[in-house]
Amino acid sequence: MLPGLLTSTSITSTAFIQHSPPTALQYWLMPFLTSRLDYCNSLLYVGYCLPQSDGTFRADGTITLITGPKTILVDTGGPWDREFLLMKLKERSLIPSDIDFVVGTHGHSDHIGNLSLFPTAVIFVGYDIIFYNFHSIPQVSVVPSPGHTGQDVSVKVKGVSVGTLLVAGDLFECCSDEDIWRGHSMNTSVQELSREEALQTADVIIPGHGPPFRVLRS
Repeated sequence: MLPGLLTSTSITSTAFIQHSPPTALQYWLMPFLTSRLDYCNSLLYVGYCLPQSDGTFRADGTITLITGPKTILVDTGGPWDREFLLMKLKERSLIPSDIDFVVGTHGHSDHIGNLSLFPTAVIFVGYDIIFYNFHSIPQVSVVPSPGHTGQDVSVKVKGVSVGTLLVAGDLFECCSDEDIWRGHSMNTSVQELSREEALQTADVIIPGHGPPFRVLRS
């Protein structure tokens, strides 16, 4: 999903939070506390994707912070989010050098536009360094979830109070994305398989351009 102007499995779920279409000044914070209090997951910014009258889209990516024994940032937003990201970290008494890992779910600029802020972190972008596998963090893993691009990954956090949390990038645009995700997919058949696997293994999904949603299974 490219920022600014963009060319253009059935989910049984309910929206995890209600929301209105965001403006540049609207931001949400959604904490998820783990049952053992090992990790706390917070949304620093909820992404959006809004259609424009000329058939393009205005978009920005979700930014998720995972704090605990290690501090992990999943996606960094676009370069236009630089000062906002620094501000949200400062609100949590963090500076860029406090971040141990940065995971870019894929290589689009609205998701990895601020990697340069974190020169001391271990950085993943898609499959790059994917085999590191967070060996020192058994509760958190990076998993392949291709389709939107050829090298997408998601971050899975087990043991949260709602079950298993998946920070999915653009594997899911938003909760009700059935009419739009295919138009942004490099390989729809591969992405459909990745989506189906996510829906079978995650209890709450944080999509790339919308608020978290809970997965309901029959």
